[in-house]
Amino acid sequence: MPKYVGSLDAVFAADGVSVVNTPIRAPRANAYAERWVRSVRAECLDWILIWNRRHLERVLSAYVAHYNLARPHRGIGLEVPVAPDKLPPPAGPIERVDVLGGLIHEYHRAA
Repeated sequence: MPKYVGSLDAVFAADGVSVVNTPIRAPRANAYAERWVRSVRAECLDWILIWNRRHLERVLSAYVAHYNLARPHRGIGLEVPVAPDKLPPPAGPIERVDVLGGLIHEYHRAA
C-alpha cells in the first residue's frame, strides 16, 4: 500500500524526477538516502534560515559541491567522491575558503 497519493508522483514527474519504490521492511534499502539527509540537515540546513525556494536551491547547490568535492568521506583514505583534476604542490601555505558565508570551511594549499 503506497504511503502517499498518486498525484504526488505526478508532481515529481513534472520536475523530471523519477520515483523509485523501495522494498517493504528493508532497513538497509534507504541507508544512502538517509545518510545524505542527515548530513545535509546536521551540517547545513539546521544552521541556516531558508527564505524561499530559490534560496534553498542556492544553499543546497553550494553544499552539494562541498559534499562531493571537499568533504572527506568514510571511504578508503578519507577521499572525496569526485577527485580533483590537478593536485596542488606538496608544499606551500594553507588557505581557508569559506562556504555558505562561513558556515563551512574548506582548506586548500595556496598555488
